[in-house]
Order: sequence, then structure tokens, then C-alpha cells
Amino acid sequence: MKFGEFMQKWGVLIAFFALLGFNMVTQQKVFLNPDNLRNLFSQNCEVGFISIGMTLLIVSGGIDLSVGSLMALAGGVGILAMNKVIEGKGAEGAAVMAGVLASVAVGTVGGLVNGLLVTVGRIAPFVATLGGLLAFRSLTQALSDGGTINSLSTGAFENIASAGVPVPFIMGTNGKPLTVQFIVIAFVLAVVAATFLLERTPYGRRVVAVGANEKAALYAAVPVNQVKIVTYCLVGLCVGLAAVIGASKLNSVSSSSSGSFYELDAIAAVVIGGTSLVGGRGRVWGTLVGVLLLGMITTMLVASGVSIYWQGVVKGTIILLAVLIQRGQKSG
Repeated sequence: MKFGEFMQKWGVLIAFFALLGFNMVTQQKVFLNPDNLRNLFSQNCEVGFISIGMTLLIVSGGIDLSVGSLMALAGGVGILAMNKVIEGKGAEGAAVMAGVLASVAVGTVGGLVNGLLVTVGRIAPFVATLGGLLAFRSLTQALSDGGTINSLSTGAFENIASAGVPVPFIMGTNGKPLTVQFIVIAFVLAVVAATFLLERTPYGRRVVAVGANEKAALYAAVPVNQVKIVTYCLVGLCVGLAAVIGASKLNSVSSSSSGSFYELDAIAAVVIGGTSLVGGRGRVWGTLVGVLLLGMITTMLVASGVSIYWQGVVKGTIILLAVLIQRGQKSG
């Protein structure tokens, strides 16, 4: 195996363990804390869910720049639906369920719109979803009058992000069994489900075929447009779930900042994880490692006092390095 191929396949794991080792040496007591490792997963669940959908989409040859704005819209509509039920004297549990369903529905419909623009409208994915980035954000600002959409829930909605189950034999800093949030468990299960979907099902093989050579897939009787539309809908579904998690963490949605730049974080995680930007090849487990790697880097930058304005430079450099490694692997 050539060096380029080796780095493309295992580079993300090498980088992850190198960074893990660096953190263990420099801040052993803090970093090896089980709470810290648990928080690494829980703090990156929103980007993680979006990255899972983005992996499938990029493998199919597409891309979605609207996911951050769609997340804000889905979260905002979900809270408005929940508040409507609460104001109508409905049970809070039913209100939360209505909000969750509304968020997931808005996310999926947003993905469907993107899919139809790309397939029926024959608009390039970059352009179609760039329009969505602007339109979804504008809709959110119109719904909130440019402000924040606050939840009327008295606690049930926040429990979505905070509730969990204790892990036997692993103690947290409070001396009690470590509690792992349900959103972390759901994220890990989603990675397993997406891996199975991509690698073990006819749909997954069609996604790879479309991304590798769309014309050849069409000649092989693969329903290319159908595969693309379903994949965009799956991305929207993942965005809807991420919106529920993000909104429940803050019990509100900011029309200007919620989901901002999540599209870049998701694409970065996918590329760092070894999925080819030109489609036809990818792996969901690599995306999971990419999400955690970016999360660790962000934590390190924040802990080191690096300005948020410079953090984008670091992430952008990492994306460029990942793309250069991919290109080196192709030309090798």
C-alpha cells in the first residue's frame, strides 16, 4: 500500500490518536476525566447528526450548504409548534412531541426541496443549496422578527438534551456513576445505522454507484433521481434531529446564530473522515472520528484562549490538508 493510500485510509485515526495522546500528556487529570470524554460526544451531537447525512450525500456526488440555516428554521418551527400546544392548555409531554415532529418534518421537507431543485430543476447542488442557505435563514428571521424564539416549556423540552442513563462501574467527578445522555446513545446508534445503510443495503450500493459515475449508473438502470431525492431527504431528517437537540440545549433558537457555519463543520468532518469530495467513496465511521477530532481541536483552541475569529483559520487549514491528502492518493 502506497503512502498516499495509507494516509487516506488511516490518516484520520492517526491524527485522532496523536491529538488524544497530546491531550493526555499535557492535561492528563482533566482530559482523562470520564465527564470530559462524555462531553466530547454530547457537545458535538448536532454537527454529528448533520455529518452523518452529509456523508451519504457527498458519497452520492452531492453537497448541501443549507443545513445550518435549515437547522435554525426547523428548530424555530418546532418551538413555535410546541408553544402553540402549551398555550392551548395541552399537556407538556404532548407539546414536546409536537415540537419534535414539526422540527423533523421541516428538516425533511427542506431536504426534499433541495432534492427536487437538483433533480427536477437541474440546478447544480452547490447553487441550489446556496439558495437554501439564504432562504431558510431569512424565513427563520421572519418568523422571529429577527430575534430569538423562546420555548414555553418548563423543563420537559430541555430534558431531551440533558436526560440520560448511568453507566455502572464508571464514576463521574461527582462520585456517582457517569450519566450518558440519550442524545449520545442516539448519535452512536445513528452512526451504526448509517454504516449499515451505506455498506449493506441496495440503496447504499446505488448511492456509491451514482457518486462514482452517474451516467454509468443510469445505463445500469439505477433510478438516479430517486436516489438523489431520498438522500437529500435523509440529510434533512438528520438536520431536523440536530435542530431538536440544539434547541433543547438552549430552550430557544436564535434566528441569526443557531446553526451558523454548521455546514462547514459537517463538510470538514466528512472530508477529514476520508470521504471523497467528488463522490463514489466514503465511510461513516471515518466521519464519526472526524467529528470528534474537530471537537477536540475546538476544545483545545478555546482552552488555549485562541480567538473564535482565528479558529476558522485552523479548521480551514485542516480541510485543505485533508483534500490535499485525497488528491495525493488519487495521483499516486
